[in-house]
Amino acid sequence: MAAKKSQKKSNVSAEELLEYYRDMLLIRRFEEKAGQLYGMGLIGGFCHLYIGQEAVVVGLEAAAKEGDKRITSYRDHGHMLACGMDPKGVMAELTGREGGYSKGKGGSMHMFSSEKHFYGGHGIVGAQVPLGAGLAFSDKYKGNDNVTFTYFGDGAANQGQIYETFNMAALWDLPVIFVIENNQYAMGTSQKRSTSTPDLYTRGEAFGIPGEIVDGMNVLAVKEASEKAVAHCRAGKGPYVLEVKTYRYRGHSMSDPAKYRTRDEVQKMRDERDPIEQVRDLLLTGKHASEDDLKAIDKDIKAVVNESAEFAKESPEPDLSELWTDIYADDLPQASAS
Repeated sequence: MAAKKSQKKSNVSAEELLEYYRDMLLIRRFEEKAGQLYGMGLIGGFCHLYIGQEAVVVGLEAAAKEGDKRITSYRDHGHMLACGMDPKGVMAELTGREGGYSKGKGGSMHMFSSEKHFYGGHGIVGAQVPLGAGLAFSDKYKGNDNVTFTYFGDGAANQGQIYETFNMAALWDLPVIFVIENNQYAMGTSQKRSTSTPDLYTRGEAFGIPGEIVDGMNVLAVKEASEKAVAHCRAGKGPYVLEVKTYRYRGHSMSDPAKYRTRDEVQKMRDERDPIEQVRDLLLTGKHASEDDLKAIDKDIKAVVNESAEFAKESPEPDLSELWTDIYADDLPQASAS
């Protein structure tokens, strides 16, 4: 069953719709391939897939400009692709290879790109939030109008460091958008069982931080809300909280059997609310693209993803000497191959 047709008319051009479709589909196909490689043993450790949440980061990136920064948690592959990082480098990092963005030393949860202003995936729940405020402080200190997108989940929303950061960001009018990616289950506990506040964006009210909730399965709704948040920050009015209600189709990580929800619940979301299918429907009903056009896009994206997987497989594992590169001290002994 296809996704339900959106009742709201599109306020973007056909070219923009096609761009959002491509970007979300790239994330979806990339994550599917990452899941396959994990099953084959080519990706080790933790691997948290973004399948189902694609509209969140694509909608927010639609409001970003050059110089804006982003920082997120360990569910980070989608953010990397959405800000323009090379799928080859991302996949090579997932597989721990030399051609990865962190030379194979960061893996799924810890890679960075200063060129794309992507300041990581972070494995400690909520730890990236004060770091995001620090990035925003840097821009305020420099006097530019850049904004930092600081992503965290509904589970992290209960962390004490979040509120310490809210307080400092409000005191200093920092240009930071706190994006709560509420996929409703945190690691495996529903929001209803873990959180007393039904609407997480209201957590900023105690600090005078405005915010709103938005449908995270609708990329156009996310784009509209993010443009409002970005305008608020660029105008020097301080931080903004954006709660984006979304839904992940897979478990918390590849090792999660997700027995805390039914298959029918997940399938219902896929059938009725899928973010990619909603844009696909807009493209077809608006006659902006044909079925053949969309099939061609899918074929091209699959080729890009397959190429990234082959690049990762062919890239060598890091040399042992890499243990001593890109660290703060320069007087440590070199590793011995023996």
